[in-house]
Amino acid sequence: MTETIEERIARVTFDDKGLVAAIVQQWDTREVLMLGWMDAEALRRTLTSGRVTFWSRSRQEYWRKGDTSGHIQVVRGARLDCDGDAVLLQVEQVGPACHTGTRTCFDADDLDPVVGPDPVDAS
Repeated sequence: MTETIEERIARVTFDDKGLVAAIVQQWDTREVLMLGWMDAEALRRTLTSGRVTFWSRSRQEYWRKGDTSGHIQVVRGARLDCDGDAVLLQVEQVGPACHTGTRTCFDADDLDPVVGPDPVDAS
């Protein structure tokens, strides 16, 4: 028996605002592109339409990636993390993923740790 969309959504642990973090990853290269937020309806729309839909916390409305820019995200896969409180969306990204026009939202601000000796090799 195949699990229904509603049964899949029921496995998600939404936060107290009814949202879950959605990490977006390029399906073939595994490059992390962006993070967005979804409520149950945004996730439902994403899983049934094949295009990623988010919930805008600032505008309090749904938005589908690429509707104004043309930089769409076509869903190739979706996974739930071990705690059920984060969704990984594997997509085919058309054009830049970031609203700044860059490929990924994670290339602008370097927070690399400043560490001494290799912590793995600490004897």
